[in-house]
Amino acid sequence: MCKSLSTFNKQNIIAHDIAIKIQHKIYAAQTFLPSEHKLCELYGTSRETIRKSLEQLNELGLIQKIKGKGSMVLDIQRFTFPISGITSFKELNKMLGMNAKTIVLKLTKTVVPDFLTNGVIQPQQPAFYLERLRLINGEPEVLDRDYLLSPPLDELPEKAAADSVYAYLEENLSFDISYATKEITVENPPEEVRKKLKLATADLVVVVRSYTYLADTTLFQITASYHRPDKFKFTDFARRKRILTNTKGK
Repeated sequence: MCKSLSTFNKQNIIAHDIAIKIQHKIYAAQTFLPSEHKLCELYGTSRETIRKSLEQLNELGLIQKIKGKGSMVLDIQRFTFPISGITSFKELNKMLGMNAKTIVLKLTKTVVPDFLTNGVIQPQQPAFYLERLRLINGEPEVLDRDYLLSPPLDELPEKAAADSVYAYLEENLSFDISYATKEITVENPPEEVRKKLKLATADLVVVVRSYTYLADTTLFQITASYHRPDKFKFTDFARRKRILTNTKGK
């Protein structure tokens, strides 16, 4: 188990290092990364670890693996958030070098409001309510409001809330976080959201609402993230997944 965790950490460290080099144009857009063999020598690790690191970068849209040629660096912009993936703010901060800080504004035990149950959970579902303000370069830019259902979650330490909820769930509780459904809208925010994000009276916000599930299809998280539209560009990096159909006999 320790060996597996060490390998997992190493591939994350390598992916982060390469991502930072891409951000600082050490590996420029439209050029190829060093070969897997050279990366193995550079980081002193196995080809399997390098391949897993490259796969992380591939999924984030930082590189494109081209068969027979290698991994090409894609043209990206700083502070773009992949909407379709399930990535923690801490992971994005580390990967993209955003100079971000998280402030826990509220953490309490409550029930999920009826308007959020969406027909997928019973009324009066117990949950931890977590509200966090994300600062980038000292400025408030994202306000996250989470309901983490209980069960499956029995406790949520404030230290984990301030650091990374997903790291706590996956590494400490062995949660298998699998997929999410998301809705993106542009709205006139509630007054308390406007104040926390320091928005002008006429400013709108981009709201990303999501329902996140474990691998066994258990819903465990309902989130509303409020983003300043003047600070961030939201991108959805999508990869083609072919859907095979059986047309035999038609």
